[in-house]
Amino acid sequence: MNISPSLTQTLHTAWQKKGLISTLLWPASWIARAFIARKRLRYQRDPGLAYHSRLPVIIVGNIYVGGTGKTPVVVALAQSLQARGWHPGVVSRGYGVQVGDKARTGQGQLDPALFGDEPALIAQATGCPVAVHPNRPLALKRLQRDYPQVDVVIADDGLQHLALGRDLEIVVQDGRGTGNGRVLPAGPLREPASRLEYVDVIITNTQPNEPAPKRLNTLARQLTMQLAPVSVTQLSTGTTLEWNAWRSAHGHRTVSAVAAIGQPERFFAMLAAAGLQLNQTVALPDHDRYDTSPFSALSDPNILITRKDAVKCLHFNDPRLWVVHAEPVFSDADWIDHIHEMLRVIAQQKSAMADKRPRH
Repeated sequence: MNISPSLTQTLHTAWQKKGLISTLLWPASWIARAFIARKRLRYQRDPGLAYHSRLPVIIVGNIYVGGTGKTPVVVALAQSLQARGWHPGVVSRGYGVQVGDKARTGQGQLDPALFGDEPALIAQATGCPVAVHPNRPLALKRLQRDYPQVDVVIADDGLQHLALGRDLEIVVQDGRGTGNGRVLPAGPLREPASRLEYVDVIITNTQPNEPAPKRLNTLARQLTMQLAPVSVTQLSTGTTLEWNAWRSAHGHRTVSAVAAIGQPERFFAMLAAAGLQLNQTVALPDHDRYDTSPFSALSDPNILITRKDAVKCLHFNDPRLWVVHAEPVFSDADWIDHIHEMLRVIAQQKSAMADKRPRH
């Protein structure tokens, strides 16, 4: 079910403080906390309940419900690992897609109707093989079978999917931090904020001039990132221009922007910070299917959209649509080198363990 951006914004605003609505819902949150704790204890007592791959597995997830910027981190991580000689594959739930009993795999240009918009974007941006299924272990097993060259797996989301064993956990949050600190429905958290004490890396996605949340008391490596536009592609022709060149050629004309992501206002703010004056902005529900064109009501000669939306808008064949390619700029440029070194150790350990297992 798609929730309107206005309702989503209202909920997130309410979840930033412990007001009357949050307090009334607090008993329900305690029930949710008890369920979460019971589930985690079950997996701790019986590690065999989780599927542990022979490959290193990295989770990129969040504890704050809704969009925090995981997908750009997955793309940047996959591309950086490729540059360091790894062959990553990606597993994802495939939000909004009816997959069936068997996981679905693919590489390159994928149909978002079959894989979901985010997996299709990740496959297109990285060239990595992708597997989708709500049951992440099924997706991972199919990925290993269909793409034996994969030597590290990145799970797009799935921090709370305990059936998938993991070796490293990366949490992506934004400037809202942990909100009012309460678990759903009294607050925005999928798990208690104490969960952040046990992850390996915490990345805070901030907007220009937005202060990062208070540094957490955890051993996790902590850094910030900001998304910045680097190029723009005309969707109907594939013509690509560097951002400054596009601004020089088209920025003087009226421009609108459309986004169907978790936090569309963040996309609009990024464009404004990059020097654009937007005539109109249209915020659609996250994962909107674009069954009908939202662009027909806009009269501007240029309309900017996200890469996540672009995989679903090609059929409109509208020359006014330009896809913004934004890349994260990290405050800690060495964090992926840190991940790379940890992966080398994990891969060696897993290989040694596999060699010790009896062969039948």
